[in-house]
Amino acid sequence: MSTWIFLRGLSRESRHWGDFIENFRHRIPEADIITLDLPGNGCLSHLPSLTRVEAMAAWCRAELTARAVRPPYYLLGMSLGAMVAIAWASGSADEIGGCILINTSLRPFNPFYQRLRPRNYASLLKLALFGGSDETREKTILRLTSNRSGDNARLLARWADWRREQTVSRFNALRQLLAAARYRAPAKQLKPPLLILASVEDKLVNPICSWQLAVRWDASYAEHLRAGHDIPLDDGAWVAHQVEIWLRDKQAV
Repeated sequence: MSTWIFLRGLSRESRHWGDFIENFRHRIPEADIITLDLPGNGCLSHLPSLTRVEAMAAWCRAELTARAVRPPYYLLGMSLGAMVAIAWASGSADEIGGCILINTSLRPFNPFYQRLRPRNYASLLKLALFGGSDETREKTILRLTSNRSGDNARLLARWADWRREQTVSRFNALRQLLAAARYRAPAKQLKPPLLILASVEDKLVNPICSWQLAVRWDASYAEHLRAGHDIPLDDGAWVAHQVEIWLRDKQAV
């Protein structure tokens, strides 16, 4: 068995992985998957969010120690979760067997207008300052992060219910934004093996951020041609398949 730690992005919780966990287990049946909510999100929505990505990584390590879950760990993180994985692997490389980084963007490698596409500034500012109803907020998030087609009414209703059950406060959302904005990744290549995944049609973050990171850090890289920012939501089977291929190639080396 291998221990996999799944880390979601800004203001999202473990339940937002949805069907991806089953897709992953189908491809990697030996995986023991642990989904961690960061402080301020999900089951920890009552706690203040941390304002440093490094502190988030330290919190995750302490939580696993408290649960008696021992390394090595494989980390799979999306967006802010990927930043946490990078900070973790940078500071405690010996604990990490490998990292999967999905649609992340980092200082100092990319300018702000690539890390967050300018056409989304107004929508995100409105979401942060005014919000609207739970349904309206979730509809905006889905539009920004997904390229799913068809009827999403059931998905949006479920997300709105989760928001009502475990509300991420505006205060905590802003603290997480601050953490993501101020995080500066190490310039040198990380020690653990890396797989970086991106989507050509990501409406939130320019995929050049992931590609340049893969080049700089000599990481394995794959691009989805149609999915949005949340590739595990739009095509979780593809993500799981890419991880399966990466693991097989890594073992063959």
